[in-house]
Amino acid sequence: MAMHAGRRQFLKAAGFSLASVAIGRGLEAEKKPAPDRPNIVVMLADDQTYLDSGAYGNKDVKTPNIDRLAGQGMLFERCFTATAMCAPTRQQLYTGIFPVRNGAYPNHSRVKPGTKSIVHYLKALGYRVALAGKSHVGPRESFPFERIPTSGVREFVERDHKQPYCLFYASNSPHLPWKTGDASAYDPKKITVPPYMVDVAQTRQGLCRYYAEITSFDAEVGKCMKVVGDSPCKDNTIFIYTSEQGMQAPYAKWTCYDLGLRTALVVRWPKRIKAGSKAKAMVQYVDVTPTLVEAAGGKVPEGLDGRSFLQVLLGKTDKHNDLVYGVHTTAKIISATPGGYPVRSVRDEKYKYIRNLRHTATFRNTMIVSDRENIWKPWVEKARTDKFAAKRVSGYLNRPAEELYDIVSDPHELNNLSGDEKHRQIMDAMNRKLQAWMDQQGDKGLETELGYKSRGKPKNRKRSENRKK
Repeated sequence: MAMHAGRRQFLKAAGFSLASVAIGRGLEAEKKPAPDRPNIVVMLADDQTYLDSGAYGNKDVKTPNIDRLAGQGMLFERCFTATAMCAPTRQQLYTGIFPVRNGAYPNHSRVKPGTKSIVHYLKALGYRVALAGKSHVGPRESFPFERIPTSGVREFVERDHKQPYCLFYASNSPHLPWKTGDASAYDPKKITVPPYMVDVAQTRQGLCRYYAEITSFDAEVGKCMKVVGDSPCKDNTIFIYTSEQGMQAPYAKWTCYDLGLRTALVVRWPKRIKAGSKAKAMVQYVDVTPTLVEAAGGKVPEGLDGRSFLQVLLGKTDKHNDLVYGVHTTAKIISATPGGYPVRSVRDEKYKYIRNLRHTATFRNTMIVSDRENIWKPWVEKARTDKFAAKRVSGYLNRPAEELYDIVSDPHELNNLSGDEKHRQIMDAMNRKLQAWMDQQGDKGLETELGYKSRGKPKNRKRSENRKK
């Protein structure tokens, strides 16, 4: 209830924030005059599948503000997080370092002591750096944000127009439970069930509650856009919306499928980014910190995994990464597979290769065991008589050692090509690339998962900000 009240208060006032972390040297860059350094606002959803906004093609969900932002800036068609879980996703975003290297690869985990973040880098450039809303990162020394309430966004933005600011606004929507927003605005009978989901009444009802949460988040985006629009520095403000990882549903959150790892990313920067443009360049969350540091006039710190895609934003190139990577570990996940279930993936522009390192076990997590939103059990029931449902249920629980998908012709990864010998050469090549990345990251797969030593659970400053973790 406290969070619901806080959000209502925010929708009357306004608020937002930004951050990121990394191991490496200092910036070694001189501070530029304030007018040359853009303000930065990053709005982060919580468990929103990348496709679920009007801007990304969902014709059912109502997201007028996200859609308007996309019309004013650049929409990235291929952006990815490396881990489809909250804490690892946020900490790689803020540090510019992949999960195994920064130490925060299980859920509810923390980065290694001494790890630096975007907070350090931007403060060194003279920025005020704040976080409003959900935290889910730690330790505090690695993420020394100024913590502000969501109702304090306007005050933070307007505090000092001579000093640049960076604000990360981390919402709790549309994370479970789906209770925020007006679900009655959506008719279960009229929505289109995505092709990767089993079409049963409970799926439709759940989607309506989930879409209502997204619409509520979209209102938060609109309020933050209004605050920035009222500022005299509005034309020199980078405004970012991103969706985090996929929703809590089969084949999305807690997986290495595109529904889990792929994320929405829209960036507006008046007079610098072409309005209504789209980028095909493949970027990852670890690239965000170096990009923002460079945009702020700083030198990208050494030791990061990410690389700046500022030239993509400025329209000077549409190429960035040739490969993007995924890592999933069930360590510290509620009701996880006993003995662990590590998954690793690599993706290029056409193919996704997945390695299930303990494929002989049955995959499970809290969604399967508790099923709070009543999505999974109805799928299992329908699987008794429906071939598609049976394939989706069995494919989620029991996976082969390898999976290969043609993302171009099969964007929802419904047809595993790993059993087709004519793709063996492609799989072997991608397997070598994945192994090389794991070696570089110090990732030993199951040994790494089972060897994780907890450094404590990330905590939010306020109980109300933690309601959905």
